[in-house]
Amino acid sequence: MDNKVKNILKLIFFPALVLYFETILKLFIYETVFNIGYVYMCFFSMPFGLLFYLLSTSFNEKANKILFYSIVSLLTFYYGTQIIYYRIFYTFTSLYSIIVGARKALSFTDVVLSALFNNIPELITILLPAIILLLFHRKIRFEKIPQKYILKIALSAAVIQSAIVFTVLSSDGGTLSPSYLYTETFLVVDSVDKFGLLTTGRLDIKNILKNIVFSAEPERTEIIESENTTDESKNNSQEYETEHRPEGQEAEYNIMDIPFDELIKGEGNEAIKAMHEYFSNIQPTKKNEYTGKYKGKNLILITAEGFSPYAVKKDITPTLYKMYEEGFKFKNFYTPSWGVSTSDGEYVACTGLIPKEGIWSFYKSSKNYMPFAMGNQLKKEGYETKAYHNHYFDYYFRHESHPNLGYTYKGLGNGLNVTETWPESDLEMIELTVPEYIDMQPFHVYYMTVSGHLQYNFYGNYIAAKNRDLVDNLLYSDNVKAYLACNIELDKAMEKLIQELEKRGIVEDTLIAISPDHYPYGLTLAEISELANKEIKSNLELYRGVFLLWSKGMEHVEIDKVCSSLDIIPTLSNLMGLEYDSRLLMGRDILSDSEPLVVFSDRSWITDKAFYNVKTGETSSLNGENTDAYIEEIEKTVKDKFKYSAMILETNYYNILK
Repeated sequence: MDNKVKNILKLIFFPALVLYFETILKLFIYETVFNIGYVYMCFFSMPFGLLFYLLSTSFNEKANKILFYSIVSLLTFYYGTQIIYYRIFYTFTSLYSIIVGARKALSFTDVVLSALFNNIPELITILLPAIILLLFHRKIRFEKIPQKYILKIALSAAVIQSAIVFTVLSSDGGTLSPSYLYTETFLVVDSVDKFGLLTTGRLDIKNILKNIVFSAEPERTEIIESENTTDESKNNSQEYETEHRPEGQEAEYNIMDIPFDELIKGEGNEAIKAMHEYFSNIQPTKKNEYTGKYKGKNLILITAEGFSPYAVKKDITPTLYKMYEEGFKFKNFYTPSWGVSTSDGEYVACTGLIPKEGIWSFYKSSKNYMPFAMGNQLKKEGYETKAYHNHYFDYYFRHESHPNLGYTYKGLGNGLNVTETWPESDLEMIELTVPEYIDMQPFHVYYMTVSGHLQYNFYGNYIAAKNRDLVDNLLYSDNVKAYLACNIELDKAMEKLIQELEKRGIVEDTLIAISPDHYPYGLTLAEISELANKEIKSNLELYRGVFLLWSKGMEHVEIDKVCSSLDIIPTLSNLMGLEYDSRLLMGRDILSDSEPLVVFSDRSWITDKAFYNVKTGETSSLNGENTDAYIEEIEKTVKDKFKYSAMILETNYYNILK
C-alpha cells in the first residue's frame, strides 16, 4: 500500500469511526435511523473526526500513538456506557450527571451488571473497532504530519462545522425543530437523534457553562415582601380580578399582591423584565368549593418510587386500592418522565415546576428561595415539617435540597436507622418515623420511598424476595410478580400509617397524597402491558400515572380532567387554604375550572380538546373542533412553560419577588 493511500486512510479513520459509533447507537436505540437527523449527524461527525485526527498526528510518534489509542478507548467507553445507561433509564446520561453523581451511581452495580449481561451483542458491536485495531496494531504508523497539512485540515473542519451549524439554525420544522433543539433547550434523547452523541455532548458542556455563568451572577434580594404590599399593588390585583370576573359573579383568584407594573418599570435586566411581563399576563386559577377544605389539617405527601396505577389492585394492594376508590379519583392523571428520573420526578411533585434539562434541578434549587414548596408554606403556618427517605440521605443531594424546602430531613445515614438492604423497606421507614411527629399537630411530612425500585427480580431485590410468597400464585411473569411484591411493601406501609393515625384519632384530620416519581421503567413494555392487562404502547399512554389523595371519611370525588404531577403543589395549596400565586407555578389546581394541560419532557402535550405526540408529529382531536390556531397557541404555551420554568431556577426568580 503506497503512502498516499495510507495517508488517506489515516485521515478518514476517525470520521469513519465516529460515524460507525453514531450509526450503531441509532440502530440500537431509535426506531427510525435514516432520517434528517442522520444527515446532520454525518456532517457533525466529520469535524469531530478531523479534530481527533489532528490530535493524534501533530506530535512525535510516541505521543501520537498514546493519543490515538486513548481517543479510540474513550470513544468506545463513551458510546458503550451511554447505550447501557439508556437500556436502564431510557435516556442518556448528561456530563453534569456524570460529574455530580458518578460516585453514588456505583451503588447500583447489580443493576449495571444485569444491563451489561442483557446487552452483550450491543457491547460486542461497540468493541469491534478496538478489537480490529488490536489485531492489526503492528501495521499502524504514527508519524507527525507537516504543519501545512495541520492548518488545511483545521480550516476544513471549521468550514464544515460552520456550514452544518448554519444549516441547522436555518431549519424550523415542527415543535422540536433542529434550530430549537440546538439553541434553546437541551433534550438529550432528541438531541442525540438529531445531531449525534458527540454533538449532544458538546451542547451539554455549553449548557453546563451557561449554568456556571448564571450561578456566578450576584443574588438580588431587594424587592417586595408580600406582607408589606403597596396600595398600588393591591389596586393592580383588584383591577385584575374585576377585569376577569364573570358578570354578576364574585370571583377570587389564587394570586398574591405582586406589583408587576412597578417591577417591569424598574427592571434593567432584560431577562428578568421578560419574566415579570410573562407572569403578569398568566391567567391565574380561581378559588373554588375546595379552597381551604383541609385548612389546618395534617398533610402527608409521598413520592413513591416506580409507582403505577397498575399496581393498585384490590386483592394485592388493598390499602392503596381503598385510598384510590374512597378519595379523589383522578381518572386521567399522568406522570411524565424527566431527564433525571427520580430526582426530577420529585422536583416536579414538590415544586410545581418543570425541571431544567441537562442539570439536577432539585440540587440546583437548594441554593434558591422556594416559597411554594409545601414544607415552606406550612412551616409559616406553624406546622411541624419533616421529610424522610429510606435510602442514603445524600443521594441526589437531598440533604441540601430538602431542608431548603422547609423540612427537617432524615435519611439512611443521618438519623433514619432503617435496615440497610437493597432496596430498603417503606414499612420500616413508617414504623420508625411516625412516632417522631404524630403528637406534634399540625404536622406536614414528606416521604420519598424506595421499596418500589428496580431491578424487579427475586434474587437481587430484597423487598421482592421478602414478599414473594404473597405473589407466587399470581398468573404473571416473574418480573411482574417481583414488581407487585415491591409495591406490597408500600401498601403495608400505608396500612401501618393509617392504623397509627386511627389510634391517635386524627385520621380524619389528615390528608394523604401519593404520586409516582416515574413509571416503572424497570419493566419492559411487554411486562407493563402484562401488568395492565392491556397493550401499552411506547407513546403518551406509557406515562399514565396515579395520584392518591385521601382522607378517611371524605366524600368520594371523581375527576375526569387531564392532569399531572405538575399540578400537585397548586392543588394541595388550594385545598390547604394557603396564600400562593398560581401564576408563578407551571401546574394548575386540578379542582379549579382552569383549562387542563399536561406537558411531557419532549414537548408533547394533552388538553381536554386534543393531544399532540411530538415523536410522530400527529395531533389527535378529542372534540373534533381544533384549529391550527389552537394547536399553535398550545405549542407556544408549552414552550413558554419550559423556558420560564428553567429561568425561575437559573435566576432564583422567587427571591427577586421576595
